[in-house]
Amino acid sequence: MKSFAILTDTTRCIGCEQCVVACKQLNATGEDAPWPWQGSPNDLSSTRWTTIVRGPHGRPVRVHCRHCLEPACASACPVGALHTTPQGAVAYDPTICLGCRYCMIACPFRFTRYEWESNTPRVRKCILCYDRLVSGEISQPACTAACPTKATIFGERDALLLEARRRIEANPHRYIHHIWGEHEVGGTSVLYISDVDLATAGWPTYLRKSSYPALTRPAMHLVPPTFVTVAAAMAGLSWVIGRRQKLAQGEPPAELAATTDNPEEKEKL
Repeated sequence: MKSFAILTDTTRCIGCEQCVVACKQLNATGEDAPWPWQGSPNDLSSTRWTTIVRGPHGRPVRVHCRHCLEPACASACPVGALHTTPQGAVAYDPTICLGCRYCMIACPFRFTRYEWESNTPRVRKCILCYDRLVSGEISQPACTAACPTKATIFGERDALLLEARRRIEANPHRYIHHIWGEHEVGGTSVLYISDVDLATAGWPTYLRKSSYPALTRPAMHLVPPTFVTVAAAMAGLSWVIGRRQKLAQGEPPAELAATTDNPEEKEKL
């Protein structure tokens, strides 16, 4: 099955933000606003799923969800609102989201965003235009189609890895000999090659080579029994409080009233 992936070559990026505009138009995310919790209107947000940041030496670098092959966000989601698709994109179903924001904590890149300004907030992020790709509405994501310099291109992951290696080998003095996303966090579907270190542009140096879900699964396995235990404890507490309130008001507890059919005894109770 075809795997969806994106390769971004920062040496070709001119920072025009055509990718940003195309993403916003296709997904109808609305106007950006400088919310108090947002450092800048140009930062990633619930209305801005991809953006351009300035890396070392002012190099423009496109930033958006990395679509990890084994995503920690999906592993942390207790209801499966975030899930990996057969094509590799990490998609999102907002209709079942609990708003718990576990995914935001789990994401090693901190790229998921929340609709803090909404009365019915949801998690929002790039979904690689997955629904429109599988329906055949479009042949590639809006962002890659809009790039005038082909700094960001769409294709199958294995083919893009080969293309990345080809460019590095053809211009060894132009690029750092590293493909960001090939191995980090178990691999991602969004790959980068660059002439500058991307540690300050969304690729932290602390990232593990192995995937992160192994860290979240043990905790998530405790969620269902924890919910059941807490619900049982709250039900028991509610019963005890209700019983004491009835006794304080002179009402007989239900279990005592049910033990006699004698009206006089019930009256005494």
